[in-house]
Amino acid sequence: MTIKLALLQSRSFPSKAESMAEHERLIAEAAQNDANIICTQELCFTPYFCNDQDPAKFDLAEPVPGPVTERFARLAEQYGVVLILSLFEHRAPGICHNTAAIIDADGTFLGKYRKMHIPQDPGFEEKFYFTPGDLGFRAWQTKFGRIGVIICWDQWYPESARLTALDGAEIIFCPTAIGGIDSEPESLAKLQRDAWLNAQTSHSVANGCYYAAVNRTGVENGTKFWGTSFVCDFYGNRIAEGSQDREEILYAECDLAAMEEHRRMWPFFRDRRIDAYQGILRRFRDER
Repeated sequence: MTIKLALLQSRSFPSKAESMAEHERLIAEAAQNDANIICTQELCFTPYFCNDQDPAKFDLAEPVPGPVTERFARLAEQYGVVLILSLFEHRAPGICHNTAAIIDADGTFLGKYRKMHIPQDPGFEEKFYFTPGDLGFRAWQTKFGRIGVIICWDQWYPESARLTALDGAEIIFCPTAIGGIDSEPESLAKLQRDAWLNAQTSHSVANGCYYAAVNRTGVENGTKFWGTSFVCDFYGNRIAEGSQDREEILYAECDLAAMEEHRRMWPFFRDRRIDAYQGILRRFRDER
């Protein structure tokens, strides 16, 4: 089975209504170009609001599932596509999550993933807004294969991709909002961007699966987002890669039969020494 992916690399919009309307247009365009699975960037319907700590910004959060997922579920059913939407989830007063909603091609809400690793850096004040995820790493069976989702900061942790792949994910998606301080030298930005690409490429190789990352573009509150959305195959080849500074729909085709054949020849899961990994559950192995 060959699956066509569409990654929606976009910028911030002045209002949520405008952003939702633009994403509806992008989804329609991707569907018309025969995409099967469509994924948005992180926090796709809002600006990247974590640049500072402002309690009023909690008003941006919404229930998941809720009116927004219901609206886009109708689109998924209309076009026969799987949708991955990255949202700011309101769970309870004082408890909000950075969440991805997974909607099947018949409009069924399959479930959600809550971002597990939450960063705290200048311009990325995420611990103020997001409660760490509590649903674990998992995959969902869709009309077009079994997919998993991790979100942004999760991308730096091999455990995130490994546990998602161990739940059967054939394609791992990573909605993200990553960039650097706009005033930093371009040489530093390139080093950081290359590290970001290399870390995620290794997930596809180590887990024998496809991996798709979709990033923002543009400058928001002094942060220059890198764009460069990409899809890589199980050899780590980037089979599609977006620009750094343009809004675009990035397409890639994933051959799941070829992936199955590859896993037979490179059986990493078979050879794992699960009896020897207890140490991974410790913060640091400085005490024997």
